[in-house]
Amino acid sequence: MSAERIVLVGGLWLDSSVWTEVVAELDKRGREAVPVHLPADRDTALADQLAAVLAAVEEAPGRVVLAGHSAACGLAWLAADARPDRIAKVALIGGWPAKEGGAYADFFPIADGFMAFPGWAPFEGADAADLDERQRQAFAAAAVPVPEAVARGTVRYASRRRYDIPVTLICPEYTPAQARAWLDAGELPELPEVKHLDMLDLDSGHWPMLTRPAELASLLASL
Repeated sequence: MSAERIVLVGGLWLDSSVWTEVVAELDKRGREAVPVHLPADRDTALADQLAAVLAAVEEAPGRVVLAGHSAACGLAWLAADARPDRIAKVALIGGWPAKEGGAYADFFPIADGFMAFPGWAPFEGADAADLDERQRQAFAAAAVPVPEAVARGTVRYASRRRYDIPVTLICPEYTPAQARAWLDAGELPELPEVKHLDMLDLDSGHWPMLTRPAELASLLASL
């Protein structure tokens, strides 16, 4: 079993507390995990959130397993690009990085400088099928609006050494077979050039840290 610290980065609208159960489950499995607090003030830019991830990577005693969720798969990959020597593996949970020159996460309307949680309508179906009403209400109440300069930040890479880092794509609301088909069709930017790419299935919706924390922790602990 690997001994690297696991650094956890949540996707849009999530604060670091979303990882509480996953961290506890990883501790049971003998793995240390640290969730990243992402700044989200009005003047926060994509570079500021990347700096928070890099700080967590650099504070680790050795190399880390860096896990990004959803849009934050992009933050994880930007960190891998910036610090390839400090990252042993990258886990991408329910997402993949944006292409060079693309927007980080410009998915929903911006109002008053923020991209607010849009409600559950865009996520009906496989994304949110395993969230009960209590979980949906708690998620919406705790949702952290995403600063405009983060959502619309331009993704820039600097080092091809990121492609040497082993990557595991954890597939929650879709299957590895679907992900493989998207990869073959050229629909997953950055991943075709990764030299060591694995895919793992996870029977859950888009937020397995809330609905399947033990199962997600088991997969992360195996990396």
